[in-house]
Amino acid sequence: MPVREKKLPRSFYNRGADLVASDLLGKIIVHNVHRRELRARIVETEAYIGPHDLACHAAKGRTNRTEVMFGPAGHAYVYLIYGMYDMFNIVCSKPGDAQAVLIRAAEPLANIDTSLSGPGRFACSMSVTRRDNAIDLTADRLYLLDDGYVPAKILRTPRIGVDYAGKWKDELLRYIIPDNPHVSSLPRRNKLASAK
Repeated sequence: MPVREKKLPRSFYNRGADLVASDLLGKIIVHNVHRRELRARIVETEAYIGPHDLACHAAKGRTNRTEVMFGPAGHAYVYLIYGMYDMFNIVCSKPGDAQAVLIRAAEPLANIDTSLSGPGRFACSMSVTRRDNAIDLTADRLYLLDDGYVPAKILRTPRIGVDYAGKWKDELLRYIIPDNPHVSSLPRRNKLASAK
């Protein structure tokens, strides 16, 4: 008997970003846009765990851009990077704690014929833009589902592109399904990594 898909409730997101980032692997993201339903399975995430995490946007304090991070969990945080790419994040933890998970890659499932490998490609191919910033991910336009899929293995590695973050650049806060071909990049042998 097929497993019934269940929308992720707010309580799923109302936890630390490290826990949410791991548990998001294998979940399905759905975006109802342009009269189509886009679907993809998440295969790579990164956790940003609050103002003390020097790679987290909240480390620079509360700003107009980061305001949504300080609000309730289960909302989108979408920002522009390099003046070119929108990046899709999910707000986690309790209000005021400012944690989020970046979705780095996903496996296309429905109505997507381009790569979702890498956070810029993911947002573009899923038609997620800054217009979606602060959208409630427990509503009906952009949301996540659990269909019972559980990855056989999860690998934790350092995050990508955060060399400016001092000791935080080496924290194992990137989570991947290592045998999935849609992961943006596998760690080099000399990089720290930990299986779960």
